[in-house]
This record gives sequence, C-alpha cells and structure tokens, in this order.
Amino acid sequence: MGKLHLFDMDGTLLYGSAAAIEISRQLGLEREIDELERGFAAGELTPPQFAQLACDLWAAELTEPQVAAAFESAPWLAGIQEVWADIRARGERCAVISLSPSFFVERLLAWGADAAHGSRWPAVPIRERVEPAGILSSAAKVRIADELCARYGLTRADCVAYGDSMSDTDLFAAVPASVAVNADHHVSDLASYAYAGRDLREAYELVRTGP
Repeated sequence: MGKLHLFDMDGTLLYGSAAAIEISRQLGLEREIDELERGFAAGELTPPQFAQLACDLWAAELTEPQVAAAFESAPWLAGIQEVWADIRARGERCAVISLSPSFFVERLLAWGADAAHGSRWPAVPIRERVEPAGILSSAAKVRIADELCARYGLTRADCVAYGDSMSDTDLFAAVPASVAVNADHHVSDLASYAYAGRDLREAYELVRTGP
C-alpha cells in the first residue's frame, strides 16, 4: 500500500514566510501584513477575518503578474520538486493543503503535486468580499485529507503530514506519521519527527529512514 504525503505551505514549504506576506511584499505592504499576521498568530483574528483584511489591503491593486512574481521570488525550501518526483516514482501521492489563497497554492501543481487545496479567496483582481465558508481551517485540513484518501484508495493510516504551526494540529493528531518542519510549539509535541533547515529532501528522508 502506498502513502499520501500531505504538505502545509506557509512556514513549511515556505521558509519563515507565507503567501500573504510574499504577495504584500510585491505591493509594498509588509508592515500592514505583519500586523495582521501577528493578530492571526495570537488568535485575535479568525481565518476568514484575516482573509478579508488581507483582501482589503490588496483590493484594486493586486494583479496576476504580481501574484506570479510573489510565487517565483518566495523563499521556498530546496528540493521540493525532487521530493515530489521521488514520491510519485514510488507510486505514492503528494498533496498540499493550505489556508492560503487557492490562486497561490494551486501554482504548486506545476511542481508535481497530485493535488493542491487552498482557501477560496476572491479572484484577482479582487473586487468581491470573502465568503467565510470558503476559508479553510485546521479541521478542514483533516476533511480534505479524508477526501483525498477516498480518491486514492487510501486511509488515514497511510498518511504522512508535514507542517509547522497551529493550523496543522488537527491533521497531526489524525494521522500516524508527521514531520514538524521549522515548527513552533503547537505541533512539535505532536510530531513523529522534527526538522529544522531549508531543504525538504532532509525532512522527507526522516520519513523514508525512520522506524
């Protein structure tokens, strides 16, 4: 039986950063997004509230070329495409599940992910309000993982989760194997393995060679 490798994006595949930060950098709004990120990390903002406030920052200014530039210049871990190629060569599956906007997350499909799920933020250029039901949560990551398992004929017992923060806690608790990647205290005690560094190949090797 193969495995399903489930990757968080912000703070995990992205080293010390997040999609909203990288997008805001393109618009010269680093200070403003940092304030929102602090509020979200402190639990003062729910995922839908954060999404709406970020969209308010970007409204009428953000363009598709800026999203593409944010993606290309982001501080990705090394070896992402190599890891995903190895996973698929072994007959296994890999997916990204992130609270960040789907218009950013889905760009990872071109890097070899079998699936990429993000929150449904308004399309760029942003002209609409956020629909709260489309914004993912920690619990939603488990629901999407279950849907992917059903699609691929797998179960939670076949899953490996990679994450770094509070949004990964439910998924780490639901699957038997997990890797805390540059993680904070929310997931470090839940994880099967811990990795600190900037190369996904090294984090992936913990799973391949672990007990």
